Amino acid sequence: MKIFIVGFMYSGKTTFGKKIANTLSLKHIDTDKYFEEKYNISINDFFEKYSEDSFRKLEHEILLEIIKQDNIVVSTGGGLPCYYNNMDIMNKEGKTIYLNMSFSEIISRQRHSKRIRPLLKNKTQEECLVFIKDLLEEREKTYKKSQITIKGRDIKKSETLNMLRFL
Repeated sequence: MKIFIVGFMYSGKTTFGKKIANTLSLKHIDTDKYFEEKYNISINDFFEKYSEDSFRKLEHEILLEIIKQDNIVVSTGGGLPCYYNNMDIMNKEGKTIYLNMSFSEIISRQRHSKRIRPLLKNKTQEECLVFIKDLLEEREKTYKKSQITIKGRDIKKSETLNMLRFL
């Protein structure tokens, strides 16, 4: 079994992925953490030294490595599904869950987060609002290709597990 958790930054993919993996006794992989361990560099530092394009290519290669494994729950980076046909690959290889968060929920989490995401670095809060709104609109088309969509704020693990049984 392979389960892929997708969604925008701040949607709770890693937390949810860990819970599902623990409940199903599967291995959990966070693609951002996997990237940082494999290349021995933080994603923020990578973005400073190299381009987003370079990151997306390596992120795609990581997905191709990860899908060779079985019995996993994968929490993807927010942009991973949107590049190099990654969403289609994940849908073909396993079950995909989109954690759908509203714009206002994402902004609330972003404002309270201590972690600055590379795409938001050096932006004012006003610039972040515009950037997040536009990027969410753009990426949502890809996220909606998931086999299951759940409201990220109202995540109920038991309901999600029931949905997974029917796929």
